[in-house]
Amino acid sequence: MTTPSKTPVPSRPDHRQGTPAKTEAVQELGWLHTARFLTTAPQLQFLPALDVPEIAFVGRSNAGKSTCINTLTQQKQLAFASKKPGRTQHINLFALGKQGITDAVLADLPGYGYAAVPKQDKIRWQQVMANYLVTRENLKGIVLLCDPRHGLTELDEVLLEVIRPRVEEGLKFLVILTKADKLTRSEGAKAVSIMKLQAGGGEVRLFSATKRTGIDDVARLLWQWAHPDSAEAAAEAT
Repeated sequence: MTTPSKTPVPSRPDHRQGTPAKTEAVQELGWLHTARFLTTAPQLQFLPALDVPEIAFVGRSNAGKSTCINTLTQQKQLAFASKKPGRTQHINLFALGKQGITDAVLADLPGYGYAAVPKQDKIRWQQVMANYLVTRENLKGIVLLCDPRHGLTELDEVLLEVIRPRVEEGLKFLVILTKADKLTRSEGAKAVSIMKLQAGGGEVRLFSATKRTGIDDVARLLWQWAHPDSAEAAAEAT
């Protein structure tokens, strides 16, 4: 008498581990959450020479730069959001890395273009930022914050021209369209399409601190910029 064969019972997925994409997002966000103040500098010569990847955040004073940094790092006051935009005129560096080991740095550059700032200060800071963006050796990526309801300003376009040669040489570039919760879905899609044409090969993402839009996506990009070897290995494994 033969024993009837049993149909194998498919194993249930272990939801405790989460999907690979979910696990990666937790890792990338957890990395950003390690951000801590490193130093501040009123001029380029006061910035420390570093050998870890540096990612700079730039944008008009009211584009939501501080809010974006604080949201990504899950810290309410890491980046200083002044009640008078444009008053914060230092380059602030924030170290990233677990167990206190710095493996990358975020650079928060002063907001530009705000009318209340004296003209000579605007000119001085335009020169400081241009010099930083052109000469900073460990700079690996630039994040430009833009309010899609207003589009690129004249100063944004000047900045794009300054960084274009470095982007063509391989410098990473991302435009974050902030305050995406103010747009309808069709308006958001249109804003992304237009910005992709203007960004000259850079990445474009919608972002909203209020609706939590784009946080995982931006975190993934920043992680990949700072850890190119890990990103390449992950791409090969898929």
